[in-house]
Amino acid sequence: MAQALFNQDKINNLLCKELQQAVNDLLEAELTAFLGYNPYARDGWNTGNSRNGAYFRKVDTQFGEIEIQVPRDRNDLFHQHTLPDYKQHSDVLESMIIKLYSKGVTTREIADLIEKMYGSHYSPAQVSNISKQ
Repeated sequence: MAQALFNQDKINNLLCKELQQAVNDLLEAELTAFLGYNPYARDGWNTGNSRNGAYFRKVDTQFGEIEIQVPRDRNDLFHQHTLPDYKQHSDVLESMIIKLYSKGVTTREIADLIEKMYGSHYSPAQVSNISKQ
């Protein structure tokens, strides 16, 4: 057990799973607050709007890639405010890319480093676009 505590990959995996669960729970609570009733509650019957499944998003974080389930409502009025729209990676990766690029590391080397460290594949063109920001 002590050996597992000092293994960085296992710690990152645990943090990644916990982060994924926390964000998914937060999004579900946000939809519950929007609709005004809990899932399967009788209060929601015949209200004109109800839960309507979810769509999936993948987001790269400093702990690894997480899969988010963004819930939907039947009338398509719900807009989540937990995650920024269209963003697929965290600001930590962006700031690291910009810092490495400013130090003179090439885009190919940065892409290789990110793939080795985080397991996420970035092309040199993506790294270049991020560094232009």
